[in-house]
Amino acid sequence: MIVLHRVCKRFGTQRVLEDISVTIPAGRSVAVVGPNAAGKSTLLKCILGLVRVDSGEIWVGGVSIKQTPAYRQRMGYMPQQPRFPENLTAAEIIELVKQVRRLSGAVEEPYIERFSLAQELTKPVRALSGGTRQKLSAVLALMGEPEILVLDEPTAGLDPVTAQRFKAELRARRAAGTTVLLTTHIVSELPELVDEVLVLLEGRVVLHEPIAALATDGSPTALEEALVQRIREG
Repeated sequence: MIVLHRVCKRFGTQRVLEDISVTIPAGRSVAVVGPNAAGKSTLLKCILGLVRVDSGEIWVGGVSIKQTPAYRQRMGYMPQQPRFPENLTAAEIIELVKQVRRLSGAVEEPYIERFSLAQELTKPVRALSGGTRQKLSAVLALMGEPEILVLDEPTAGLDPVTAQRFKAELRARRAAGTTVLLTTHIVSELPELVDEVLVLLEGRVVLHEPIAALATDGSPTALEEALVQRIREG
């Protein structure tokens, strides 16, 4: 379970998150959506401990993230724009992350095959395309089958075949009870990937409901119209 209680964050005079109180039960999949600069990526980074909140509390699995960084070992993270040491190869980065997360065995191999990354492993990151870097990021997030996945625009930059395979993996993880928290601007993806939608607007939560409550017929078009209407209402 992930719990945020009255979380606030500012960068200088800019309010990014304002009084966020949200509970995400274990095993639920939630999409965080909203317009640009709504605070979506900052919210994920606060949960990961990459951005320190100004006030409020965050608990992951019943443990305050202020107490210990060990909770991160239970999480897989895929940033919107992955940044890796340019001189390291993809294989070296995978090994480094395995050491940090204390993973053993060839836990990365199924995903290297699934995302057709084998031929890129010996290349330095500086020689990899943006899409290939995103594939590497997907491998790092998924390997070891973490209990919680935090994904920031995960399909952005992926080719259609890889995006389809990645979404199939997310559906399998969702069915297996993994907690998934993701951001996306592609509303059509939501019904197949998540149970709930959380809408941010100017750093505030203006909606947190099951998808079924927003679009009773389950269609992406109805869902998109409902979300746009809620955002307009603020």
